[in-house]
Amino acid sequence: MDQVTLRAAKRDGKGTRPARRLRREGRIPAIVYGHGMEALAVTVGSRDLFAVLHSEGGLNALIDLDVEGGKNVLTVAREIQRHPVRGEITHLDFIQVSLDEEISADVSVDYAGIPAGVSEDGGVVETIEATVTITALPTAIPSSIEVDISHMEIGDTLRLSDLPAIEGVTYTADPERPLLTVLVPRVEEEPEPAEGEELEGEPGAELEAGDEAEPADEESEAD
Repeated sequence: MDQVTLRAAKRDGKGTRPARRLRREGRIPAIVYGHGMEALAVTVGSRDLFAVLHSEGGLNALIDLDVEGGKNVLTVAREIQRHPVRGEITHLDFIQVSLDEEISADVSVDYAGIPAGVSEDGGVVETIEATVTITALPTAIPSSIEVDISHMEIGDTLRLSDLPAIEGVTYTADPERPLLTVLVPRVEEEPEPAEGEELEGEPGAELEAGDEAEPADEESEAD
């Protein structure tokens, strides 16, 4: 995975008000720490951060953090906090990493193809997990993991152990952990009439309140 450079400025003010002011100015507050270094409060440009996290490495991009007035720090972004409504990043951590030490990362799974149980039998795909946790060297973390699901029939389940082996990458969860399954399509049943309720127009239907039965025709007696 290639490194991307992100400029950062040191941050003095702490608390809610300074953080809000920074965001209005297009800056995102952050913390840099790891490998015995003293935690450092910084800010990064929101547009620059967006570009970095939408590069090939995505949320696991290897970031060469260029701190103003200091030396560069090789990091990855973690603990990303977002606005509950707008989804904008409001704070994050930059964790210092070493190229020769493995780290943990969550990687998205790309389910390729349409299962046979869907295209041929009308089944429904249920995605249980969209990401998996791995450990790998920072440069070996894949941007995503692709797995072909076109062979899956109704009732089949894709498990962690079915993912492709990737050199230098270790899956950390239970190999039997389910990731995706193909289900029988749901059939909506017609609602049954409530007890004592009869269908309109059927014999024996009860009269509504206020209705009167019409008298049967009677033949007039002969004079």
